[in-house]
Amino acid sequence: MKKLALILIIGIVFSSCNQNKKHTKSPKSQNQIVLDSLTMKLDSIQKNGQINGFAVAMVDQNGVLYEKGFGLANLETQERYTENTIQHIASVSKTLIGIALMKAKEMGKLNLDDPIQDYLPFKVINPNYPNETITIRQLATHTSGISDTEEQYMERAWILTKDQDLTKVSTDYPAQRLNPSELDIPMEKYLKGYLEINGAYYQDDNYLNFKPGERYNYSNIGATLCAFVIEKATGQAFDAFTEEHILKPLEMNSSGWSLDNVDIKKHSRLYRNDNTLLPFYTAITYPDGMLISSSSDMAKYLAELVKGYSGEGILLSKESYKELFTEQLEEKNFESRNAGNPYNGDYSPSIFIGHSALGYIGHSGGDAGVGTWMYFDKEKKTGRYIVINTDMGNDERAKELEYYAVWDTMNEYFDKLNLEKPAHNNGYK
Repeated sequence: MKKLALILIIGIVFSSCNQNKKHTKSPKSQNQIVLDSLTMKLDSIQKNGQINGFAVAMVDQNGVLYEKGFGLANLETQERYTENTIQHIASVSKTLIGIALMKAKEMGKLNLDDPIQDYLPFKVINPNYPNETITIRQLATHTSGISDTEEQYMERAWILTKDQDLTKVSTDYPAQRLNPSELDIPMEKYLKGYLEINGAYYQDDNYLNFKPGERYNYSNIGATLCAFVIEKATGQAFDAFTEEHILKPLEMNSSGWSLDNVDIKKHSRLYRNDNTLLPFYTAITYPDGMLISSSSDMAKYLAELVKGYSGEGILLSKESYKELFTEQLEEKNFESRNAGNPYNGDYSPSIFIGHSALGYIGHSGGDAGVGTWMYFDKEKKTGRYIVINTDMGNDERAKELEYYAVWDTMNEYFDKLNLEKPAHNNGYK
């Protein structure tokens, strides 16, 4: 009887413990409830809006918190857009030029204040200031004086990829011309023709009437030229250099610089804002915007940037990350600045990445059928990535619909998550 009583007591205690466990939520399970609610909210935003497909990622200084896709990657087949869907990420690609630049510096291949002419096989001189030297740092901060022109950049740089069916797509795109594949040329030949006085693509407004280092002017050509400088300094093609020193170390296995380097079956189709299907395309100036990646891979990359800002990244040394994130310019370098935009990296540039006036660091991008935003809060050490496969359209549509709603929702849910607090004063300011 004593033995039976003891067994009953143990059973009651065990049952009570199990009941307590059922009613006690661990921090992880509480966070999962929050994340499930976030999924419902973002799904509702997509279904009520006009963006066909998008994906998001949320990270903090400890790694990836959330990644998810919504809507459709292909309207015809009804294939879902997921966190593993890939597409090119537009100008967010330029942040890899910054990492690559600092890696080349670590390797002793170059210094930021070196004249670019030390590395180039052709002459790059602003004809308005022929005695002024253009430096690598000026390329990295968009103060070189090199300008993107409508005729020679916007109408020439993008190229349709070969061997695709063009019967169901529209190659007509108002903001940038999508040129036939036979007009593709090597990046070096294009840069030489664009930048060398009397080159094949040279015109007077390819350069601004400002001294190098004097005026901020966002330049895709300047960014591509910086990638070319890295090639010449390291003796390695830019795509191969970034694969070795960025993509592979972070296990960004779905990412690459061309359709030949990725699984095209995972690639989203891209759409104009009237849902017209766009063709696959690339760019002669591929380093300025043609990295193809997934939200899942970009979550790894963004988490690394947050860790790097906190002095704990693996791609670069602490000192190199400090240089990467150091604000480089002054008020006098700008014609005007927007202090009210939380994700305006043009407000205060670092090295191919920027600080907004409201405490965010990152970059955004836009191309035919593509919109991307990658920013982290430098105080909270939380970051978010958004990628869409449909043109944003005009500002009014963007403000009223998905993007701003997604941004605000992610901010709201960061505050609801039970996150490990970042250490104080461990970032670069």
